Amino acid sequence: MALSSSNLLLVKSHVSLYSSSNPTIYFKRRISSIPQQPWSTAETRVRVRPVSLSVINARADDRKEDIVIIGAGIAGLATAVSLQRLGIRTLVLEQAESLRTGGTSLTLFKNGWKALDAIGVGNDLRTQFLEIQGMVVKSEDGRELRSFRFKDEDESQEVRAVERRVLLETLASKLPPDAISFSSKLENIERSENGETMLELEDGIRISAKILIACDGIRSPVAKWMGFPEPNYVGHCAFRGLAYFPEGQPFEPKVNYIYGRGVRAGYVPVSETKVYWFICYNNSSPGPKIIDPSILRQQAEQLVRNWPTDLINLIKLTPDDTIIRSSLVDRWLWPSVSPPASTGSIVLVGDSWHPMTPNLGQGGCCALEDSIVLSKKLVEAIKYKRISVEDALKAYETERWPRIFPLTLRAYLVGALLQWENPLICSLRDNIIVPKLVRLGPILEHTNFEFEPL
Repeated sequence: MALSSSNLLLVKSHVSLYSSSNPTIYFKRRISSIPQQPWSTAETRVRVRPVSLSVINARADDRKEDIVIIGAGIAGLATAVSLQRLGIRTLVLEQAESLRTGGTSLTLFKNGWKALDAIGVGNDLRTQFLEIQGMVVKSEDGRELRSFRFKDEDESQEVRAVERRVLLETLASKLPPDAISFSSKLENIERSENGETMLELEDGIRISAKILIACDGIRSPVAKWMGFPEPNYVGHCAFRGLAYFPEGQPFEPKVNYIYGRGVRAGYVPVSETKVYWFICYNNSSPGPKIIDPSILRQQAEQLVRNWPTDLINLIKLTPDDTIIRSSLVDRWLWPSVSPPASTGSIVLVGDSWHPMTPNLGQGGCCALEDSIVLSKKLVEAIKYKRISVEDALKAYETERWPRIFPLTLRAYLVGALLQWENPLICSLRDNIIVPKLVRLGPILEHTNFEFEPL
């Protein structure tokens, strides 16, 4: 779960909203009616705030694009591939110099694999990653509390941990060579006089876009401009890593969870040579950003120094470039309170709209679902002209919100329950709740998501 920093954006108005921590990013909007494109007849909606008109004139040398996607992460690339399968070209802007292939892996359940199949990359990935057969829950002293087999509860279930690097590279390989523009950091976004969105990049290049799809991560500047609050820190941080066994890893294809007091950990085989692991622990604040792998490794080992040796060995066998620490955040999309996911022809997708904690393994899966639902709505507007673009984006939000909001809440609650510190409650969890009351079926219920193929 990569974190990108962003700050409050300056809205040029008679009453300016300003953050001195990032004075280089400016967003301008009109609040009078804006001429619409032939494929968009709806009036542009704006949130109520004290801003004045801000309209710019297009220049002859401005680059023109129908659809621009900001961010070449999972959501951005999956959306680009989905739209391409429907015959719609996009331009993806990525501020990094190359694909952001650092980090570890993510676990995808059957809804994620259905989405990958729909966009045509599922089989490319299956051959590289192990199918996980079940789950084992242990206490910190190594005692087994419960075990499950996924297909005993759901014959259609499919679980695999996928390296983030491989997933991004596979998605990018399905796009034309010029579909991704690297080193393209957005510095300025404005409304042009013809109603399109004018993007100015850090290097001065200007791009006029009919539709802007923001997939720019958890701390999305576009989401902030649209009125969304900063994601909420949930009180937990996590170490993650990808251990490497050049001669072959020794573990069965199962998810292994270990529960302690205020600390929990887990590991899952990814491939024949790699094993993903994590340690989640309570912390009153996110703390300073640490990138030194030797410090990260030392801190992770300290948290579980008396735990099963398998976990300690995994930490020791983790290459420096795959060990990370991050704070866990989410955003609750309260009905009638949270801003809409779209305004005019600008829309949020994935973590930029609905960051959630990883406790259900659904962050990546939901981003993939988003890409398909949004693409199908847009094709109705762009190719078949049955609805306006603005209505298509509203329909995307209407369909996705009932799915996203409950999952975000559920992920938070699961994390809160598993991070208990009270010795009495932890004893109750380890001796009664997990061994006798927990059922796998309800745990996997959220992976049931149906959609028509692209």
